[in-house]
Order: sequence, then structure tokens, then C-alpha cells
Amino acid sequence: MKVTYIYHSSFLVECETEYLLFDYFKGRIPDLDDKKPLIVFASHRHQDHFSEGIFQLGEEHENTWFVLSSDIWKKRVPQPLQERTLFLGSGRKETFCNLKIETLKSTDEGVAWLIRTGDGVIYHAGDLNDWTWPGESERFNQTMRKAYRRQLEKLEKERIDAAFVVLDPRQGEAYAAGMTWFLQHVKAEHVFPMHCWEDYSVIGKYKKLEEARPYRSRIFDITAPGESFQI
Repeated sequence: MKVTYIYHSSFLVECETEYLLFDYFKGRIPDLDDKKPLIVFASHRHQDHFSEGIFQLGEEHENTWFVLSSDIWKKRVPQPLQERTLFLGSGRKETFCNLKIETLKSTDEGVAWLIRTGDGVIYHAGDLNDWTWPGESERFNQTMRKAYRRQLEKLEKERIDAAFVVLDPRQGEAYAAGMTWFLQHVKAEHVFPMHCWEDYSVIGKYKKLEEARPYRSRIFDITAPGESFQI
């Protein structure tokens, strides 16, 4: 698989027989082979994960399909594209465009994706994360932490080839919690930090932590939009 970082939490994954585009709302999408279908995923309706601009891809790339979280209203999808759109809430399993798709419940809005392709297994967290914050109450943070870990339990028996996982510097001293728990409990061969709000230094900062030491070789260093990685 070839992975291209677009922007924020958006990545393009090129497999042998299809493209998968995740949480696009801005940035340059590489030129696509018109012979391959493009499946566009949006994990939830927040403006840093979803834009109605994705539907222009249905005009530019004829063989384009959409998999959207059910919190995105159907009326936001142009009528001609609705028959090419699948809406999924959490806890669902569906086969669509030759992909086996499962959803997890986000700890914010929408869903996270677990996708089986002919080339491997892909996980995209959306906003599923341990959203603990220094300024929140201990009760809130414990509830958030338990909810996050409960969802990741569903991945513990999986072997994931490419995982896109939140690493958000805005969380202050708690920024590493979600990533570390994921790495410790989920077998992921290649891990791409995301949701960094253009502060890519947080990736290097995280990899210097002792808790990250066993996993450093799996974590990709992203420094700018447009970077591509072959896995």
C-alpha cells in the first residue's frame, strides 16, 4: 500500500485495486488512476474531518463511492450520489465496494473505521481517542479513558497493517495517553500519527518518551502535507 498524507487527519491509501481517502476537508489530492475506484470515508461531521467538497470528487473521478458516518445528514449528499453512498453508525459490519468495513464508536462524534482490503487491514481512528484534558474533572477524564479503552478492546485480536491514530498536542501533558494505550494493546505494523494541528514536532517528542521506545520503528515521522510512504 502507498500512503499519502493530505492534511490533519486526511490520508490517501492506494491499494492494488482501489483508493481509500479518509476525512478529507482540505489539501491537495494526488492525481488518481481513473481505472481504480475511489472510496471516500468521513468519520463524522466536524469541519476538520468532513467537507461537502468531497462530492466534487464524484464528478472528477467517475468511479467514486462514499462511506459516511450516520451523523452526517443524508441531505448533505447530492441526490445523484446518494445511491453511491453508505451511511454507517457504530457497531456495524458491512461489505461495500469489495471492502469489509467495521465501525467502532468514537469518544467524540461519529465512528472509527476498521477496513479489510485485498492488500491488508486499515484502521482510521477519526476522533476515537483518550480525550483526557488537564483542565477537566477527574470524573470526566476517567469516563473518557474507560470509554476509549473499551473500544480498543475490540481491536486486541486484530493484526493491523496501517493505523492512523490521534496524537493531539492540545491535550498538554495528556497528549500521549491515547497513542500509548493503542500501541500497547493493538498489533499495528505501521502507525501514522494524525490530528496534530500542524505541530508535527509532537511526533518526535512522543517518540523520545520511554513508553514509546518499543514502538518507535513502527511510527512514521510526518513533517508536511504531501509526503508519501510505501508499506
